[in-house]
This record gives sequence, C-alpha cells and structure tokens, in this order.
Amino acid sequence: MKIRLFIFGLILALATPLALADEGMWLYNAFPKDRVEKQYGFLPTQEWLDHLRLSSVRFNNGGSGSFVSADGLAFTNHHVGADCIGKLATSGADYMKTGFYAKTQAEEAKCPDLELNVLVGIDDVTAKVKAAATASMSAASAGQAQRSVMSAIEKDCATSTGLRCDVVTLYSGEVYNLYKYKKYTDVRLVFAPEFAAAFFGGDPDNFTFPRYDLDITFFRVYENDKPVHLDHYLQWSKVGLKDGDLIFVSGHPGGTDRLKTVAQLQFLKNVDYPSRLGIYKSRIAMFQKFSAESAENARIAQEEIFGYQNSQKAINGEYEGLKDLSVMSQINVAEREREKAYMEKHAGEPNPWEEISNAMKVNREIYDPLTYLERMRGFSSELAQYARILVRVAEEKPKPNGERLREYRDSNLPSLEQQLFSSAPIYKNLETATIALAFAQMQQAVGPEDPAVKAALGGKSPEEAAKALITGTKLEDVALRKQLYEGGKAAVEASTDPLIVLMRNVDPEARAVRKRFDDEVDAVVRRDGASIARARFAQSGFTQPPDATFTLRLTYGTVKGYDENGKKIPYFTTFAGAFRHSEEHGGKPPYNLAASWPKMKSKLNLDTPLNFVTTADIIGGNSGSPTVNKAGEVVGIIFDGNIQSLVLNFYYDDREARAVSVDSRGVIEALRKIYGADGLANELTGEKAAAKAAGE
Repeated sequence: MKIRLFIFGLILALATPLALADEGMWLYNAFPKDRVEKQYGFLPTQEWLDHLRLSSVRFNNGGSGSFVSADGLAFTNHHVGADCIGKLATSGADYMKTGFYAKTQAEEAKCPDLELNVLVGIDDVTAKVKAAATASMSAASAGQAQRSVMSAIEKDCATSTGLRCDVVTLYSGEVYNLYKYKKYTDVRLVFAPEFAAAFFGGDPDNFTFPRYDLDITFFRVYENDKPVHLDHYLQWSKVGLKDGDLIFVSGHPGGTDRLKTVAQLQFLKNVDYPSRLGIYKSRIAMFQKFSAESAENARIAQEEIFGYQNSQKAINGEYEGLKDLSVMSQINVAEREREKAYMEKHAGEPNPWEEISNAMKVNREIYDPLTYLERMRGFSSELAQYARILVRVAEEKPKPNGERLREYRDSNLPSLEQQLFSSAPIYKNLETATIALAFAQMQQAVGPEDPAVKAALGGKSPEEAAKALITGTKLEDVALRKQLYEGGKAAVEASTDPLIVLMRNVDPEARAVRKRFDDEVDAVVRRDGASIARARFAQSGFTQPPDATFTLRLTYGTVKGYDENGKKIPYFTTFAGAFRHSEEHGGKPPYNLAASWPKMKSKLNLDTPLNFVTTADIIGGNSGSPTVNKAGEVVGIIFDGNIQSLVLNFYYDDREARAVSVDSRGVIEALRKIYGADGLANELTGEKAAAKAAGE
C-alpha cells in the first residue's frame, strides 16, 4: 500500500542527521534562511519573517489563520470556524446550511468563546527551567520543580506585559522557549459559505486530491468594541501562483512524532491508536443515530460527525504506517545503532532509551484510568467539563501558583474563565446521548467495580444515569457557573448539583492517576528525551526542527502536482471541475453543490483555480494557515492534505504527500460572483468590485 512505500522514507530520515528536501516545521527563531536562499535563490529577511509572524494567528479551538486587512479582518478554514458558526446558529437560522455574510460591521456576529493569539515575542528560557532540576533529584521531583518554575516565568511575564505567556517545551525538554501572545477575545463572524460548499465531497473526498472546496471563513477582531487597527497583515495576491513557485506556510501544527523513540511509537501502535479508533467508530455511529431522529438533531450534531470522521480517517492512515512490521524492524535497528553509540560515550550512566521504554510500560498500565477519568473520555459532555473545571479550580486556586496543576496556573486563568463563562448554547439531549455512551465505554474499559464507575452510574444503567445527571444539572446557566467559580471552594463543596457532586467524588482517583503520569511517564520522557536530543545536537547541531506543539511554525515548499498509480495529478483544480465532479456523482450528497453555485454558474469564470497542492510540510493544526509567496502575499489557505500526507506525523516525504489549499483567486471569484460579497472582496484586494466595473 502507499503508506508502506512511503514509510521507507522514514528509515532514510532516521538514518541521516540532515533534514530532507523541504522538510521542516521550523521555529521562527531558528528558521534556516540560508538553506532557503541556497536552494531557491530567495533570502527571507528578518523583517520579512517578523511581518509574517505578526500577521499569523492561532485559533484556540485548534486551527490557524492570518490577518488580511488593516481593520482586523482574519481568515481561516470553515471547519476551524465551524465551532463559532454552529454556536451562533439556531434552528431558525442555520448558518452551517445557509452560510453567513455581514454586509456591514454592525451585522458581524460575536463568537461566544473564541480566542485568537498572535505571537509577538519569543525568549529562550532553557537555562532557567533546566536549573530548577538538580542532578540529585528524581525524575518526578525534577519534573515538579520544572513545572513550578515554568509557571513562575509565565506569571511574571503576564504580570509585566499584560500578554498571554506560555513556556513551550521543545525537543522533549532540552529546549524551553517563552512564547508571548497578544490575545484577542472579541472575535466576530463576517463571512462563511454553506457547509456544502466548504466540505463539498464530504468524508469520501476528505484527504484526497483533486478537491473542489471553498473551505474558508472570515472573522473580524475587535478591541473596546471597535475593529482593531493592524500594522501587520497579509496583502492579497493579485496574480496568484503557477507550477513550481516557491511558497511558505505559517501556521500552528498540532503535534508530530518524528523524534519519538521506538518504544513511544509502539505505544501508539499497540495501545493508543486502536483505542482511539474504536472510540471514534462508536461515537460516529451514535451521532448518526442521534441525527436521524430529527432535522434539529442533525443540525446540532453535524460538526461532531465531521470532526470524528476526520479524526478517524487521519488516525487510521497513521496507524497503517505503524503496523508494517518489516518497517518497524528497520526503525528499531536504526535506533539501536544510535543507542549503542550513545552508551559507548556514556558508559555507566542510565540508558535513556531503556528509561523511556519503562515509562511506556507505566503509560500502558495506566492508560484506561488516565484516559477515562483524568482526561474525561468517560465523561464526554460540555456540562461535565464545566463541572470538572469548577471542582478543580476551587481546589487549585488557593495553592501557590507553582504547586498547581499546570492548566490552573495564574497565566492561564483568563483563558480558562472565557471557556467556563461561554454563552454558547448547550443541547441537553445531545449531552445525554454523548455521556451515556461514554459511561458505557468507561464501564467496559476500567471495570464495573471501579469507584469512579460506581460513582457515575449509582447502580443505574449508563443510559439511566446519563439522563438523571443531565436532567438534574443546572450548569447550563452561565450565572450559576460564575457564582460557583467566584464562591470558591466553599461554594463548590456545598453544591448539590449532580455533576458537581460526581466530579467531586471521582476527583481523588483522577488526581492519583494524573500524578502517576506526571511523575512516572511525563517526567521521565522529559529527562531522557532531552538526553537523546542533546546527543543528536552534539552530532549534527540544530538541523532538524522539534516536534510540533501547536505553536507557530514556518514551512516552505513548491507548487507541484504528483504521480499516483501511474496517473499524473495536476497541481490545481477549477470551478469547472467542481461542477463536473458533482455531475459525475449525480449531484447526490455529499456531491451536491451548494444551491448558490448552480444559480450563479453563468456569472463564473469556470477556469478560475479553486484548489491547489504544494510540497509544504504540514499536519493537523495547520488548517487555516496562510499560503504565501515570496512577497509575503496570500496565494491560498491550507485546508487539508492528501492521503499520502498522513504519515507526515512520523516523517517527511515529498514524492506524493501534498498539502491542499484553497486558491486566493478562487476565493475572490466566489465572493464576488456567487455570494455578492463585493465589500469583503474589496477589503481584501483594495480594488473596486470587478463585477460592477465590468457592468455586470
């Protein structure tokens, strides 16, 4: 299969200290400018890099984006914006179905809990964090000491600057950077196409190419109830791109496993991936059953189905790569050679690969209670999440900042409060269905005699327990959540809300397994992963970027088609192709074009590029990343990768793996001629409406 062929590239990547071809989700403070100049004859200056960094934004719900006008206009993918779109929609105004366009700023709709971050500064704090762990400390003590100093650094930064400040762990703990973010929390929806246009082809076309999707959404950022004025934003390209052009992608890849040990990869293959795929399958089936009960149910569950189907397909692709035993054997051989060389230089010292292997044994042992109790898989519900936050913050906030669980540190509380006090609608029938399934899965995974399972079920069936809890809770009331939060420990301990009571009862067991993970898994991987990284740097220097951490990275590549099964795949698609693709499938879902498209077909230049592919090194989290040319102009926006790109989680190979973008020319064509959004198009291009100028 394709993944088997491609993963041989991983062996090559592991065998050489140098990055290959256009590999690299690079840190902005360690971007290989000289390498780009040598390979492509273009030198990204520091001014160029700073402008692109300050024009890039992170969406707190898991995506990327960029500013595209001086008046706070930002854009990302529809599937990144769908969380806000869905929360703004009602049964009488289904913006996922009909789309949304605010012709004036007064019509722009505020998202209830969306946060955008702009990376305004990076400091190296490696020395401060590593100094907290002395040689005499155990891994657990060292881990706690480092977490404490990280929280202190973040608090001092946030207090002195007013920014969001996060210490980011890189290379498993060999490098620590302090990322300073300008945070925006007044974010308003400006434009979104219909779901049928954004996700044309549905799950069957997901992770494929050719594609024909308008996967975009525009927002505007406000401060003090006025649009922000920006000095840094990306100009819109007037000419687009062509085959072979050099492009750059600035975004926030969520996570990769390229520098993991064999033991860590085996944990993914044997434990984590099979478990996750089983969960995805059952939840998709549950949401589909729920959706079939009514049109309203279908509306409120649409995003959930999309999300789980997307995750299922992505993880399955990665899983197939790890299941190839012959390939894993060769990876193992390559690692053993590096381990041998390391131990020859560090005779008598602990073996970091063995230490991590032992940590993975613990990780396997605690996986189910950790996942179902601490990480809330067994309590899958927005309301249960609120209850957990309230119970935990009441316990953690009175503690010194450095002794708290990391998510409750002072510097993170404003973001936590925005999440907790969200006014987004909550649908109790959906909450009941999701937590009932979660209870049943938890009961099977950790056993019916587990104290947390008994506390959750109270002698009832999962369905009965879920119905009683969700019916009885009042946590959908934002005012009540604020009252409990502000009342602190006394208010939370006195609460009789059934979800608060449940979270209080299961918290000791959840904390205990969290402590084992922090002390026996995370701390060990941090210590020994850093040792392995140090050895790599001693051999080759910083020639390979760290694994992705949902922090801003810059990658580059070229516009390039590929060969698949002997067939040449062109680098771009057009509007004409979208209409043909629909006709070839009889116009039946998910190949039914949004109703607005056929109506305006005669107005369209059908040869206008719609989607294109590049060799850019991307992964989940890059969704919404701007694709820019050498001038730093927007030529597209990342929204997917092809099926061959799924193993980019483990290695880079540009033979067939491609990143898929919406073309900037297609965006303007659609805005003007399908949606009548000339005002928005004018803001992007600075030009008068082309349609009016042409007398159309």
